[in-house]
Amino acid sequence: MTVVGQTASNLVVQSEINPDGQEERSFIETARRAQIVECAILVIAELGYSNASLAEIARRAGVSKGVISYHFAGKDELIQEVVNVVLEKGAAVMLPRISAEHSASGMLRAYIKSNLEFFGSHLDYIRAVMNISAGARADGKPRINLASALDQAAHALEMLLRHGQERGEFREFSTKVMAITIRNAIETVPPLLAANPNLDLESYIDELATMFDLATRKSPADQRC
Repeated sequence: MTVVGQTASNLVVQSEINPDGQEERSFIETARRAQIVECAILVIAELGYSNASLAEIARRAGVSKGVISYHFAGKDELIQEVVNVVLEKGAAVMLPRISAEHSASGMLRAYIKSNLEFFGSHLDYIRAVMNISAGARADGKPRINLASALDQAAHALEMLLRHGQERGEFREFSTKVMAITIRNAIETVPPLLAANPNLDLESYIDELATMFDLATRKSPADQRC
């Protein structure tokens, strides 16, 4: 795999769901788990984390609560699976777009645009994760590990930025500061979409991608050096 391909492959947090000690699931079991997770996403997006009981999720899925208990040890495991599925689906959208680019600047633009377009096309997913982040807490601490995924995303983005500098495409800057700034700009969009579903997302995406293209590119004077 090329350096660009290696960088792209690390740009999206991907979760492998295969619990230790558990035999490979049958097609029917896998399909049932996926159905429960999709219903959980819709219920959490609509009702919030606290009101998304296993009984309500079971009702929406058309199964008994016992069926959910068969597939998931409890609500925490189901909620973690919801987060994993959202991350995986985001990766499935983003990674091909990023890998198709042949320059670091193109990869950065594809990263920003595909991430935000995923938000826009999966509003229920984004609302669900937002509600989990706000509500899944015990003694003031998160019950579900979201910070690790965000840290990995920022680290992977920093790798892309450093790669662009090494290729001579990007100017010199702190890759850590730039990666955190880009991630923060991206993470402000879900609350905006939740509050204003009619947001002109396409224009917002273009402006944000252009902003960071200008922020990272070399100046004409630098390019003559």
